[in-house]
Amino acid sequence: MADEKARDLMNAEAAEATPTPAAAEEFKIDKNTLLGQWRAKAYDQNADKGKLRRLWQDYFLSEKAIYAELLKTPDTVVRGSVKELADKFEVTLEKMVGFLDGINDSLIEKNPIETMTEDTEVNLGFDKTRLYKNMVEARADWLYELPEWDAIFTKDEQHALFLEQRKSGTIVKPKKIGRNDPCPCGSGKKYKNCCGRNQ
Repeated sequence: MADEKARDLMNAEAAEATPTPAAAEEFKIDKNTLLGQWRAKAYDQNADKGKLRRLWQDYFLSEKAIYAELLKTPDTVVRGSVKELADKFEVTLEKMVGFLDGINDSLIEKNPIETMTEDTEVNLGFDKTRLYKNMVEARADWLYELPEWDAIFTKDEQHALFLEQRKSGTIVKPKKIGRNDPCPCGSGKKYKNCCGRNQ
C-alpha cells in the first residue's frame, strides 16, 4: 500500500515536472552524440505524451536512487567512464547520460557532456550547496526532500537555502512613478513637468 502511494506520488510529480517543449528549445545539440540522443528522445515535442511521461517517470525514479546513494557519502568523488557509472548505479547508459546532463551544473569540475562517449571518464564531485539550490530551482521536491540531506544540512540550513534560491528567481518590479508624483530627481516639480516630460 505504501509502495503504491509512493509510486502514485512520483507519477504525479513526474507529470508536473516533465519538461515542456519551450524548455526543450535550449537543448539542441548534435544528435550523433550520447547527449544529443538523450535530449532528442527526452525533449521530443512530437512524441506521444503518455510515452514521454512514462520515460520521465522511470528516469525520475532512477535519478532519485542515484542521488540517494551519492548523498550518503557527499565528500567522496565518484569517478569512472559513463558506462562504468551506469553499471555501478544499475541504470541504462541512456539514463546515466540524462543524469550527467542534469547534475553537470552542480559539479565542482564539469564533465564534457556535449562530446562524451560511453568510454569518457567523468566525475560526480558535486558542490553540496549548488546541488541543493539547483534541485530547488528545478522544483524537484522528490530530490531536495531526500532524507540523506539531513546528514549534510540541518533543517534550518535547508530552509535557508530553499528560501535563498526561491528569492533569487523572484523578479521585483520597482515602483512605477506616476505622472503627478514628485520627480525622483529631487527638483520638487511633478514628474510630468520634469524628467517625465518627453515620455
